[in-house]
Amino acid sequence: MDLNATSALVTGGASGIGLATAQRLAALGARVVVLDMNEEKGEAAARELGGRFVKADVSSEEAVQKAIDTATELGPLRSVLNAAGIGNAARTVDREGKPFDLKAFEFVIRVNLIGTFNVLRLAAAAMSASEPVDEDGQRGAIVNLASVAAFDGQIGQAAYSASKGGVVGMTLPIARDLAAIGVRVNTIAPGLIDTPIYGEGEGSEKFKAHLGESVLFPKRLGSGDELASMVIELITNPYMNGETVRVDGGIRMPPK
Repeated sequence: MDLNATSALVTGGASGIGLATAQRLAALGARVVVLDMNEEKGEAAARELGGRFVKADVSSEEAVQKAIDTATELGPLRSVLNAAGIGNAARTVDREGKPFDLKAFEFVIRVNLIGTFNVLRLAAAAMSASEPVDEDGQRGAIVNLASVAAFDGQIGQAAYSASKGGVVGMTLPIARDLAAIGVRVNTIAPGLIDTPIYGEGEGSEKFKAHLGESVLFPKRLGSGDELASMVIELITNPYMNGETVRVDGGIRMPPK
C-alpha cells in the first residue's frame, strides 16, 4: 500500500516504538498525527515529522475522534499504530496477604485494551468512508502492539498480561469484522525492547545488557527501529491480515 499523500495516526508516538514508526511513516510520505499524553515530546515529534500533535487519552472517545479528524484533514487515513500503553507490576496477593488493588488492575485494562479498541474502532470507521486504494478494495491497515507477556507473563504481570492477551485475542475477530470494509488488522508482540522505560546512564546500560543475556539471539535488547520495520511491513504488505507476530529475538520469558 502506497502511503504517500495519506495520513497516519500513531498513538504513543512521542517516544520509543511509536516515534520510530512515525519517522518511518513520514519517510514514506505519510502525514503523521502523533497522539500522546506528553505534550513537550509530542509537539517536538510532530515538528520533526512535519505532522500534527494531539494530546489524548486513548480511552477517551472524544479525544481520539479529535485526533482522527485531524488526520483526515491531512489526507485519507490509511495507517494506524496503537503503541500507547502502560505497565503495572504487582502480585495478585503479595507476601503480606494484600490483594492486588482492583482500580490499578482496571486502569491497565482501560488504557492497554479498551484504549486500543477505542482507537481501532474509530479509525476503522474513518477508513471505511474513504475510497479503496486497489482492486482488492483495500482501504487501510491497523497495527496493534501487544507483548510477549501475552504468552509468557511473569510474576507480577497479571494486569499487563491480561491487557496484552486481550489485544492478541481480539486481533483475528476484528480482522474478520473489518474485512467487509477492506481494512486489515495485525498485532505485534514485542520482546525486550530498548525504550526510555529503562532510563539512562551507566546503571541503566548495565541492566539492559543483563536483560539482553536472556534473549536467544541476538543477545541484546531490540531497538525501536527494528520494531518499526515490522510495523511498516504489516501496513504495506497487502496479504498480512489477522496475525500476531512475535518480534523478540526468540526469547521465552521465565517466571521472574
